[in-house]
Parts: sequence; C-alpha cells; structure tokens
Amino acid sequence: MEDKARAQEAMDHDGLPSCAGTIVLRLGYSGEAYSGFAEQTQPEVRTVAGELRKALETFLRREVDLTCAGRTDAGVHALSQYVSFPAIDGELSIAQTRWLRAMDALLPRDIAVQEVFQAHSDFSARFDALARTYTYRIADRPNRPVLTRDHVWWQRMPLDEEAMGIAAQHLVGEHDFKSFCKMASAVGKPTCRNVMSVGFERTEELGEEVLAFTITGNAFLHSMVRTIVGTLVEVGLHRREPSWVSEVLAACDRRAAGPTAPACGLTFVDVAYPPGILTPLA
Repeated sequence: MEDKARAQEAMDHDGLPSCAGTIVLRLGYSGEAYSGFAEQTQPEVRTVAGELRKALETFLRREVDLTCAGRTDAGVHALSQYVSFPAIDGELSIAQTRWLRAMDALLPRDIAVQEVFQAHSDFSARFDALARTYTYRIADRPNRPVLTRDHVWWQRMPLDEEAMGIAAQHLVGEHDFKSFCKMASAVGKPTCRNVMSVGFERTEELGEEVLAFTITGNAFLHSMVRTIVGTLVEVGLHRREPSWVSEVLAACDRRAAGPTAPACGLTFVDVAYPPGILTPLA
C-alpha cells in the first residue's frame, strides 16, 4: 500500500511523474565479473550499471535512467563510484536505512551501495564532478600475492618507486594526453585533461605489501590511468629514464607510450563535488 500511495503521489496533473530532485548513490564494486560499468547493447553481457538498474527498478517499480561519475572498464573496481538519477515525489523521503537494506537484498554480493544522497533536480554525477581519483596497486616481488591477487598487478621484479615518482611529475598539469588513451576512443574527440596530483606509497593490505599509485584529475580518457601505469613501470624497471615520460606526452601518439596495465589493479576511489551539493538522506 505504501508503494502504491507513493506512486500515486508522484503523478502530476497530466498523469506523468514529476521530478522532485535527484537521488545520488555512492557505489562500491569488485569489477572482475563485469564488462565495465556501462550497459552494453548485448543483453547477455553483465555490467555494473545493468545490475544496479535492475535492482533500482525492482525497488522503485519504475524505469530509471542512470548517470555515473566515470565509466570504468571491464575488470576495474570502485570504492566510490557516484551514480545519479531523477527522483519523483515521495522517493526523497525514503529513509537511507531502507535504501541500503533494499539494495543489499537486490544487488549481487560484489556490488554495494555505501551511501544515498539527494541533490537538486539539475544535478549530474558526471558533469558536476570537480575531480576524480584512482589508485592502482602493484605487487612488485617474486612471491605471488594471495589475498590481494584480484586487486593488484603482480610484477615479479622490484620497481624503483623513486624513479617512477620523478617520472610521474611530468604528468601534473594540463596536457594533451592522447598518448595515454585508447587510439580508437581519441578519434575526433578532445584529449586535453588536467592532472592535479600524483603519488606513490607503499602500504600493507591484508598482510601483503603493495605499491599504490594514486592520481587525481578533472577527468580521464579511456584507459588513461592504466596506460600511465604501464608507462611508469617501464621506468621503474629501468628500461626507460624518467624524462622519457615527457617525450611520450609530447608525441601525442599511443604508440609512444608503454603497455596498458591490467584492469585488475585499478580502483576508482573518490569523486570531488562542490561543498554542500549533496545531502545525505535521513
């Protein structure tokens, strides 16, 4: 009865749903079982957006149109992917605890809604984002990682993180990153982006040491972070000098850069929005 009343309440004078604002979900997922975030034309292909949309449409009993902060590739993970969709009257009053319980019941175990927010009706998870942050994890040691194996790139040889850090500084600032994106995706599209910060840190996760590379930028091109990592690893293995990265940038040619690092090591970790634009649901 409650759902029926909410749906009736959401109809305007023309019998059409009226937009009451925007629902924004902060989503985490383990990406190895999915062909990326975005839905594909082939219905049999599993995607994060496809699973999320089915869960939301079951819960809300209506169709939803999703917008994400950044489309992740097949096999890429996320801790804080933001997804927005228009809300109709009554949906903004659903308690956060009810959202979380419903999504936990309806989503696969490798996808989880972490928080639910509301925003103004014109909000877009993609276009209102000020910056996005990714972390790439590498296990650079001869012994195979065990507990972190699905979330790291195993490099049997140790990496020179100091040299990689020097090389990465060439990427900071606004540049044409055409050398660092998938060639087909760059055709006829702008390839300039602003990288705000980069850094390496050795950390311990689940008792295993990993080398974590974190990068923040206003936006990223298709496979940009993974190509950057593959290029920096060439420096870390002493196959190239740190200054080579500036030459790669200047070339504006994907063939000038290093290999694309595997998707398994990449995690979408944060999105920055203007202060106060998102309000947690009660």
